[in-house]
Amino acid sequence: MKLIPLANLALLILFPIAWFAPLLRAALLPIFGMDEVSVITGLQSLWESDPALALAVTFLAIFAPYAKTIGLALLHWNLLSPRTLPALEILGKLAMADVFLIALYIVIVKGAGYVTIETAWGLYLFTGCILASILISWKSKPSA
Repeated sequence: MKLIPLANLALLILFPIAWFAPLLRAALLPIFGMDEVSVITGLQSLWESDPALALAVTFLAIFAPYAKTIGLALLHWNLLSPRTLPALEILGKLAMADVFLIALYIVIVKGAGYVTIETAWGLYLFTGCILASILISWKSKPSA
């Protein structure tokens, strides 16, 4: 059981790396070079164009998974009641919604025809962090 709390603490380091890692590479036409997009660069652009959507994505991509990870750490060290676990699981599911939004964005933009999109390693890292967080919360349930 000691592996679960350590894996959760690792997420406190891995999430910020995933936020700055390239999620995808995009170009208007393949002949123009590819721009890398990360969670942070995407949020920077979004804050300039659509603050309401930027607020939602900031909550889903940054606040929800990190708050859940901190909550689970507090739970593992008996500093938070196990009754809070359902709320922490909801935060994890909200964070998974952000991965869905990124995937939807890739599908829509690829369908446009003039845009080239390639997924990058950060998308897999971010998705892996979210899935690991969901698994950790599932394994953190108190045994009956």
